[in-house]
Amino acid sequence: MKLKKNKNKLILSLITFFIILSLTISAFSAGTATIDEQIEQLKSIIDSSSYSAFQTRMILETAQDLLESGIPFEDTKKIIENSVEESFDAYSVKKVFDIILETQQEGLPTEPLINKVNEGFAKNVNKSVIISVISTKAENLRKAAEILNEALQEGLEINGEEEMVGILADSLENDVPQESLSWLIKTGTNEGRSIEEITEISEELSYLSLLATDSGLSPEEISLLFKKATEDSSNIEEICENIQTSLETQISTAKTETGGTVKPSTTSNSGTLPTSSNVSPVEVGETPAQEAGEAPTETGSAPEPSTSPAGEAPPPPLEN
Repeated sequence: MKLKKNKNKLILSLITFFIILSLTISAFSAGTATIDEQIEQLKSIIDSSSYSAFQTRMILETAQDLLESGIPFEDTKKIIENSVEESFDAYSVKKVFDIILETQQEGLPTEPLINKVNEGFAKNVNKSVIISVISTKAENLRKAAEILNEALQEGLEINGEEEMVGILADSLENDVPQESLSWLIKTGTNEGRSIEEITEISEELSYLSLLATDSGLSPEEISLLFKKATEDSSNIEEICENIQTSLETQISTAKTETGGTVKPSTTSNSGTLPTSSNVSPVEVGETPAQEAGEAPTETGSAPEPSTSPAGEAPPPPLEN
């Protein structure tokens, strides 16, 4: 009797095993089929374009690499739809996909890049500018990851690593010196500050950096100003105050020397998209916005009368 029970248990276990194995194989097959179906959808979109058979195959192969690496289908599809609609050439589409794919493979967040690409399309920005901007954004993400890894190697415990990488990359985009951000992460973490607090301080540093750029300071001068402030104090609030005081002195001096006006900086922030396709890459982000993390929508010249139809709202400013 006992032998019969054991035999029944064994049979039941084998049946359960084969059911689970069958479901696993089916799920795997369904996943593969899903990507194939998605590629077919993308192909149907591209078929309405002027891309050659070779160019279509090139784009679809890279798109498949994106999907297999974990990039959402909807994001991939939207980029292709916009590329076809805006007559984006095939090689530029592949370049955009390559940058996103490389960033994904490095384990870095790709959402900021995808957002920049879609924003560029929405603002009818030239393809070379879009590629330049997301290349710079990807590089800033790498630098941000380096800052974070350095802190982790020193034994610091940091929660929300991916979110922190995005925060640091935004500050780098606003020309906050890399060494200052490294100091912020280490000091803020040692003081037990939350991600929200570190974010606020990072945004304040971004604002101060933009203000410094607008007052005519070069990146080297800004770096020295931030470095001196961190050397003079170990308190985060005091350091931000010291930077602001130094900037006010610099701006006041500049106004005196120029008869009451401060010449805007010509430093280019290539991580920022312009609002017109007529703007060259060198002009991108020349004039900082009034709030940290908010990109400019003008290039420093006096505003011209609006030519938009009556009642039509102006385009919103670009946000990082």
